[in-house]
Amino acid sequence: MARIGFAASAPFGADVLERLAERHEIAFVLTQPDAPAGRGRGLRPAPGKLTALKLGLPVVESLDGPLDAETIVLVAYGSLVPAALLDRHLWLNVHPSLLPRWRGAAPVERAIMAGDAETGVTVIKLVEELDAGPIAAQEAFPIGPADDAGAVYDRAAESGARLVEQSLPEPSFTPQPEDGVTYAEKLEAVDRVLDWSRSAEELERRVRALSPHIGARAMLEGREMTVWKARVEDGQLVPVEVQPAGGRRMSYEAWLRGLR
Repeated sequence: MARIGFAASAPFGADVLERLAERHEIAFVLTQPDAPAGRGRGLRPAPGKLTALKLGLPVVESLDGPLDAETIVLVAYGSLVPAALLDRHLWLNVHPSLLPRWRGAAPVERAIMAGDAETGVTVIKLVEELDAGPIAAQEAFPIGPADDAGAVYDRAAESGARLVEQSLPEPSFTPQPEDGVTYAEKLEAVDRVLDWSRSAEELERRVRALSPHIGARAMLEGREMTVWKARVEDGQLVPVEVQPAGGRRMSYEAWLRGLR
């Protein structure tokens, strides 16, 4: 059993944390401070913090104080780590892609949108350059034709926890290849919009890439909708599960019946 620190904010990081906490001593969980969220814009804790509290683990919300662990596992933390702290600790970053492909903020979503047949998880040493550190461990797995981002993130969390365990307590590193570098840009509002000039296959991949956490957006029958699931039929995109503005999720067929 290794004693490690952990840094996580997003749900993917919280999932890896829960898996590692079963087998390792977590000295602390570094996470982002509570932030405004939801319609009321009230303060809401990050998923990483909620998981830490559930597990009874000490929570740290600032990089300014002491971090009492030689090795810190970082997964979807959401902030840059200063160079001084990179030198003071060994930071192992769990990144849900086959680096150097899809460095950056949205690797799972971009892989699905691009139609990649596979993705995976890479454990690297955290360095100042974005997701460019040397590799301690890497594992690939296929992206199935029906996999949405949620399914891929679940698989990546399982793989990531396993790879961290394999790397501890003394990882060895191999430099990343110089060829094949791509960047997974942060998702913006425009990425959610279904552009009907695109092919049905491309639109279906976009719907899967944004489900179940964000959702794609489209105008259907003159109404603004969030599309959570869709299929390709006779070369056309057919919505399967939708959510009207201000409403609940439902099947597209049920929504059409209500509209009529």
